[in-house]
Amino acid sequence: MAGQVTETHAGQLARLLVESSCTVALTGAGISVPSGIPDFRSPGTGMWEKVNPLEVATIQAFRRDPARFWSFYRPRFESLAEVRPNPAHEALVELEGRGLLEAVVTQNVDRLHRKAGTGRLIEVHGSIDTSSCVSCGATWPLEEVEGLFDDEGIAVCTHCLGHVKPDVVLFGELLPEAAMAEAQELASTAELLLCVGSSLEVYPVAGLPELTLASGGRIALLTKGPTPYDDVAAVRADGDVVEELGAVLAAL
Repeated sequence: MAGQVTETHAGQLARLLVESSCTVALTGAGISVPSGIPDFRSPGTGMWEKVNPLEVATIQAFRRDPARFWSFYRPRFESLAEVRPNPAHEALVELEGRGLLEAVVTQNVDRLHRKAGTGRLIEVHGSIDTSSCVSCGATWPLEEVEGLFDDEGIAVCTHCLGHVKPDVVLFGELLPEAAMAEAQELASTAELLLCVGSSLEVYPVAGLPELTLASGGRIALLTKGPTPYDDVAAVRADGDVVEELGAVLAAL
């Protein structure tokens, strides 16, 4: 029975993709789980099950205790450096290549869409790709950040000795203005917003589906767990994102 449900969802979504003249994908942590990266909120396995985000993932935490901040992020960033895209990322690249996907807006900072080859990518929560000094603005690629740590485990600027912070959006920080404006414009003009692996709980990104619906577009949800938009989605699937998107490609 599960296979029949997936096939039905795949057929519906394939039809919507073909009918849409402008489709935008919005992705969250769930699309990277098959690559071995845990998401944030899944019961028992989510990252915030093991650590309080208010203690390590806020701009206030970075300013108050940069050593504690980096004790959490340093090993995580090192592990993310070698993670590879999975077939779900590659499926979106395939859709883009076929002219069926305008852009990918992602909440993820893991660089996997970029590694997979997505052409138009809007990273609304920043990226681990670089880290910058909060004092003078000097920037280093991820591969060079390890060389910045002092004896206390704090990444320190080699130019002014200021503290270095990853270029990701922490709780308490505003999203990059240009990236968010582009994401909102895309959502407002999309005939179909394909939401993959996102609980759609964190604003302002969680408001993007509202913009699509308000302009007469449709939304499709491929994610595990409930979202605030389940009742208004044209397609709602909660299976494995790799299998779901693979089935969609097969149905096209």
